[in-house]
Amino acid sequence: MTPYVKLKPAWMAALSAVLVVGSSVANAQYKALLDQEAANYPNRAIRLVVPSAPGGGIDIAARFTAQRLLASLPQTVVVDNRGGSGGLLGTEIVAKAAPDGHTLLLNGPGGSYLKALYPKLSFDPENDFAPVAFILRQPWVLAVHPGLAPQSMIEFIKLAKSKPGELRYGTGGVGSASHMGVQLLRSMAKIDVVHVPYKGTGPATLAVIGGEIQFLIGSVAAINTHAVSGRLRLLAITSAARSALLPALPTIAESGVPGYEFDVWYGLFAPVKTPRPVIEKLSATINRSVQQADSRERLSADGLEMVTGSPQQFDSFFRAEITKWRKVIQEGGIRAE
Repeated sequence: MTPYVKLKPAWMAALSAVLVVGSSVANAQYKALLDQEAANYPNRAIRLVVPSAPGGGIDIAARFTAQRLLASLPQTVVVDNRGGSGGLLGTEIVAKAAPDGHTLLLNGPGGSYLKALYPKLSFDPENDFAPVAFILRQPWVLAVHPGLAPQSMIEFIKLAKSKPGELRYGTGGVGSASHMGVQLLRSMAKIDVVHVPYKGTGPATLAVIGGEIQFLIGSVAAINTHAVSGRLRLLAITSAARSALLPALPTIAESGVPGYEFDVWYGLFAPVKTPRPVIEKLSATINRSVQQADSRERLSADGLEMVTGSPQQFDSFFRAEITKWRKVIQEGGIRAE
């Protein structure tokens, strides 16, 4: 018996062929429209939102991005500082902006742990943004009061373990970079130290100098001056590798906490549905500027290092940061103020 075979009528086969051709034409037309949009981009001023008040590392990074990295675009770039609510206000503005590349976000590590700190938001910090470019990173240092006995990071960890709950550290507040850097150290080194939040890392630094607390993690630019004068002692740098700025200073990773890495980074984001050709154009513009020697020299005084890479690489980095900080926040039981 001949097996039953259901044959497609000739008209259906013809229609399928037309649909395939039509789909290909539509896709080609859509791609052409996107390419044309990128070619005409930007056609008005770009608004670069900074989710913090003026001043500080993220503001320096934003103004550098506006003045130097995007200077070759045929429109002006306006920096819009929108501080408040732990960075939520400015971040939300960009999440809900038109996805045309004319409203962008300059953000740092805080953007990667917003979702863990604030589970109930009107936007999704993880999925409402398209990472565009990884621009800058800034290794920080762990500094102690000079009267504290440890002369090295290894000795410091031994002291912390021998006196659980006695050493106190200062930060710029719950969820700040200075807080999260120590939380990562607490988690990885298994030490029990007490958090003392201040209204910024400046006051926290002065508190260490005055002996009110014992240590903090802060930027090289803000702390190294005090170390040179002898008012603070640097024990280690937070990056994975030693920094050219302080080549003699060991990393925390090589000082008894293998795998520890904490860099304050800054990158460019767009609303998630921004056309891919626009994102690629922005990324290429920034990467070309990063190669300029004068750009690197200008930032080195602030302990900032320039980074290149594709949007895909930055996206992978950003998602890894989200996973990393979610774990640290959950283990530490951290709650946003």
